[in-house]
Amino acid sequence: MAKLSFAQKIKNLFSSHKDRNEDFFEDLLDALIEGDVGAKNSMEIVDLLEQQCREGKIKSEEDIMQKLKSLLLEYAKGIEFVPQKDKINVWMVLGVNGVGKTTSCAKIANKLRNEGFENIVLSASDTFRAAAIEQLCYHAEKIGVRIVSHQNGSDPSSVVFDAAESVKSHGGGLVIADTAGRLHNKENLVHELEKIDRICSQKADEGCYKKILVIDATTGQNALRQAEVFNEAVGVDAIVMTKYDSTAKGGVAISIYKELNIPVLYVCTGETYSDIEVFNPQDYVNEFLGL
Repeated sequence: MAKLSFAQKIKNLFSSHKDRNEDFFEDLLDALIEGDVGAKNSMEIVDLLEQQCREGKIKSEEDIMQKLKSLLLEYAKGIEFVPQKDKINVWMVLGVNGVGKTTSCAKIANKLRNEGFENIVLSASDTFRAAAIEQLCYHAEKIGVRIVSHQNGSDPSSVVFDAAESVKSHGGGLVIADTAGRLHNKENLVHELEKIDRICSQKADEGCYKKILVIDATTGQNALRQAEVFNEAVGVDAIVMTKYDSTAKGGVAISIYKELNIPVLYVCTGETYSDIEVFNPQDYVNEFLGL
């Protein structure tokens, strides 16, 4: 049976609770937690909402929804990154295996190329998964961008180094580096990412280095845990949410911003290269609430 979306649960909530009493707010709290806003965050939001409704004598569905929307918008934050022309830009793309990281690298490259940014180089820095190198090479060919790759098992940071040198020799551009995501081997992974991070920091021009974490929107609070690990290891500037079209939850973007102060850069809504868009907080909250 398909899981009810958060928006559908909210709809049911209003029709089953004609009185906006304590039970109503308790059920709303449960719905927010199930929607992956996180228990602590959900409690804070619902307490505030209940207080505002009581003080303002707000009873109608429409008014309550607008109040809830404005509370959620405080934590639904987007960001835009624009690579600087004639500079060396490096975007390190992070994330655990299976979240759609390699495909996201290709989608970002394709989007920026279509917007007129020239000289984009993909860096196959996940050298531990042979399939990741092959996959990125395939994407590079399909979308028509250059790629720097070394053989399987080579030093990931040397791939980024060479990619940045290649961009430099062309007078500037953007390196999008795909990295490994073996969380079960956390210590090795963190050590490896720190090394890549150092190289990226050295090679990128000032203000042109970004660390982007890819999360699967359907994994909910797991995605928050992943964000904590990567943020602790190297710091994260923004997230990309994949499988955003198939989630009944979606509230994890609010969790991640509220807990870690990390905004959303892009959302991916499908399989093709063009299924990526800049995160729009208004649209996100409207969709989440079914407005």
